[in-house]
Amino acid sequence: MSGRLQGRVALISGAGRGIGRQIALKLGGEGARVVVNDLDADEALAVVDLIRSEGGEATPFAADVTTAAFADGFVQTALDAYGDLHIVVNNAGYPWDAVIQKTSDEQFQAMLDVHLLAPFRVLRAAYDPIRARFRQESEEGREVVRKVVNISSVSGVFGNAGQVSYSAAKSALAGLTRSLCKEWGRYKVTVNCVAFGLIDTRLSGPAGAEGTTIQIGEHQIAVGVRPQLRAEAERLVPLGRIGTPQEAAGAVFLFCIPESDYVSGETLICSGGLVI
Repeated sequence: MSGRLQGRVALISGAGRGIGRQIALKLGGEGARVVVNDLDADEALAVVDLIRSEGGEATPFAADVTTAAFADGFVQTALDAYGDLHIVVNNAGYPWDAVIQKTSDEQFQAMLDVHLLAPFRVLRAAYDPIRARFRQESEEGREVVRKVVNISSVSGVFGNAGQVSYSAAKSALAGLTRSLCKEWGRYKVTVNCVAFGLIDTRLSGPAGAEGTTIQIGEHQIAVGVRPQLRAEAERLVPLGRIGTPQEAAGAVFLFCIPESDYVSGETLICSGGLVI
């Protein structure tokens, strides 16, 4: 398989469904060798099979991003399977919404754990192999630009009523992005964020529809958006509609290709023009 990312090795968390799935398929379709993570082993393997069926290379890594051992295992899987690491996409996450007076400490911490602590751990685990390869490439007179793309939200950029914990975690992720841009520039690594608006996935489907709860540990968490709010959001989007997961993946792809090699520390808003 040939493509814009031929020979690159990509880690993508939360890639079994929705936006993450489309990111994995996009990068894999462009020639990247992809480590596909999901909490659900069957979903991760299904994406791997799709990439392989199109002539690409992919490896599953089924695990919970919030566990302490996740990051080292995720990075090591890429090194064991493909011997390198070029692209890291921190995508895994979910909303657990409530206004502040109804948000428990557990709920607030859960949002920090999945949206901020997990990406931090993955990037910390990636540091040693990235630095080692940079030094080797420098000695050989080669320049290889690596990419980190953290997935944020317009809620993290502008805030959103009813999402105090989710918004706080996503906003903090942007701060991590800007700081790591300054730390890792010396290693030829760009670090950017993509902040999504309303994208049509199971997490943002009509609330109350079949399948609009997710199981997180011992909690059944309601997801989805009330139909009237979805309709209002769609009316307010300048492009006149909710985005697709494929379009969301396209925004991530922009930060993975050589044309963005001099763009770092930025947050790209992919919302059809909607600001909330």
